[in-house]
Amino acid sequence: MPTTTLTSTSPASGSPSIAVLRCETRLFLREPGSLFWILVFPTVLMTILGLVPSFRQPDDALGGRRVIDLYVPVAVLLAMIMAGLQAMPPVLTGYRERGILRRMSTTPVRPSALLTAQIALHGAAALGSAVLVVAVGRIAFDVRLPGQPVGYLLALLLATASVLSLGAMVSALSATTKVSAAVGSVVYLAMMFTAGVWVPVQAMRGTLRRIVQCTPFGAASQALDRAASGGWPSWTHLGVMALWTALLAAAATRWFRWE
Repeated sequence: MPTTTLTSTSPASGSPSIAVLRCETRLFLREPGSLFWILVFPTVLMTILGLVPSFRQPDDALGGRRVIDLYVPVAVLLAMIMAGLQAMPPVLTGYRERGILRRMSTTPVRPSALLTAQIALHGAAALGSAVLVVAVGRIAFDVRLPGQPVGYLLALLLATASVLSLGAMVSALSATTKVSAAVGSVVYLAMMFTAGVWVPVQAMRGTLRRIVQCTPFGAASQALDRAASGGWPSWTHLGVMALWTALLAAAATRWFRWE
């Protein structure tokens, strides 16, 4: 995905952190590739799957639910994975590779303000995509709105936090944009599997399902599905996401290099 380049900020813009956020927002909105993959692609994929007639029929193996019902949470997670692993790491490593973070350290704008802005922007884009997926699923395929909205929102926030922490760790371990793209792609494919993009987690059996549920996105898929069905997400699944977020954030903080 294309990366952006930080432009200078004016003291008249107010708080340095706010100025950085405004600047990064303008640059982010100018990247049609990132916006497409985060905001549009998950909904397009869900729509294509929803047009398959058999996916709109109740399946006894899925407890009477339809395949499309299971793919709404999957599409929500796909947007988060795209934001955290494909869009954000190349931007951060690009800033480091070109010395932008090092030069910022000599100005009133701290490099941490840039990191915070990137996390906020990609997190907001992922959550916006989630709203679009749920809305299209409801309007086009009569997928029920989350029966437990508070639990659904909590699971969404934890899933977003975990993927952004994972993206920050990829950025921390990658010296260049090429390395971050390669590492991010490998992790991206693994997380797509655990999120249930190819096979819904609910359709997995035995040991495989237990292993997948120990990953942040396997747990997120289960938590979102549970909340969508009207129940409170399992505290085990919420705890798995919270634990992964804490571990990944700590690792990213420990290894992240500004220059």
